[in-house]
Amino acid sequence: MIVRNVKDVIGTDGEVKTENWLSRRVLLKKDGMGFSFHETVIFPGTETHIHYQNHLEAVWCIEGDGEVETIADGKKYALGPGVVYALDQHDEHWLRGGKEPLRVICVFNPPLTGYEVHDDKGVYPLESTAA
Repeated sequence: MIVRNVKDVIGTDGEVKTENWLSRRVLLKKDGMGFSFHETVIFPGTETHIHYQNHLEAVWCIEGDGEVETIADGKKYALGPGVVYALDQHDEHWLRGGKEPLRVICVFNPPLTGYEVHDDKGVYPLESTAA
C-alpha cells in the first residue's frame, strides 16, 4: 500500500512550479499504478495553452475559479468546485485562471514521471527525465 500526504511533496522535486501553475505530483510512473495523480494550482489571471498529445487527463476542480476553452470549436466551460473535465480526445485547449487560485486534482494516463513541463506546443513529452 502507498500512503502519502501532499504536504510531504512541498519543497521537493515532486513540486513543479511555472509562471502559470504549481503542480504537486503525488503518485508517479515509478509508483507502478498505471496513472499519475497530482494536486495543481492554476494561478489567477493566467492562460496556459495545453495539448496533451501523449496523455489522457481527468481534472476535478476542488476550489477557486477558472475556464477551459477547447480550441477546435471555441467552446468555453466555467470551472469551479465540483466540476470535472476529461481530455478524452487529447483536446487542445486553453486553461485560464480566474479571480481566485483554481485548485484541481489531476489524473494522467500514461503516468507522468514527475519532471514534465509543457513544451512550446503545450505538449508533455511521452517520457521525461530530470535535467
